[in-house]
Amino acid sequence: MNQPLTKPMTQFRPCIDLHQGQVKQIVGGSLNDQGADTNFVSQYDAAYYAGLYQQHNLTGGHVIALGPGNKEQALSALGTWPQGLQFGGGVNADNAAEFLAAGASHVIVTSYLFDNGQFSWERLEQIKAITGADKLILDLSCRRTDTGWNIATDRWQTVTDTPVNAETLEQLGQHCAEFLIHAADVEGLQGGIDEYLVRLLGEACPIPCTYAGGARSLEDLKLVEELSNGRVDLTIGSALDIFGGSGVTLQECIDWNNRSAK
Repeated sequence: MNQPLTKPMTQFRPCIDLHQGQVKQIVGGSLNDQGADTNFVSQYDAAYYAGLYQQHNLTGGHVIALGPGNKEQALSALGTWPQGLQFGGGVNADNAAEFLAAGASHVIVTSYLFDNGQFSWERLEQIKAITGADKLILDLSCRRTDTGWNIATDRWQTVTDTPVNAETLEQLGQHCAEFLIHAADVEGLQGGIDEYLVRLLGEACPIPCTYAGGARSLEDLKLVEELSNGRVDLTIGSALDIFGGSGVTLQECIDWNNRSAK
């Protein structure tokens, strides 16, 4: 007898965002060379959060270096929980192997894949030859445009001509293990998720996908699961109690993820 197919269930994915050598939560669209609008600066280092996530077996989380000055903290987090966290931020063909060797389960890449604003299939093949598709995550973080959404690079300040649509997702999904997609226009604002983008990702992503941007409560986990039919996971940052937020607790997210084990 054939076993019934298990319906996908949206999972909470943790994060560690690093800016100027500290764990922070920022307003994503404000990030530039001078700094960023900041929601929270932690008294703890990146290794503390890596250990916390390991303790609760919160897998599939990501460490993101937002600009320079974050490598020491990133390596500390990866070393605290080897193979437990993904790493992104300035990853390219020259340093991807280093971060994998340091303990990253996957590397996350965006800006390197663009040359003068144009997507480079050559660069994708170069980094894939080093990491393998199974260790590569493509960050397709994007901004809204008149026609939908377009990938944004260079700390989300440069909007490229590459759309985030079904065709792009299908093409790129053949070359990586997962997608990470921040909705840069709502990132860090705690004003709600981009529901239309989440619905698109649920319909069109051929591989696992994590959405980030605007989440403010446990209700947003439920909403992402509903809109994507359980096919998109959610990162919650600024609203989380461990990052100074009041919208949702880490324990609530842990309990949410443990539903499938009950």
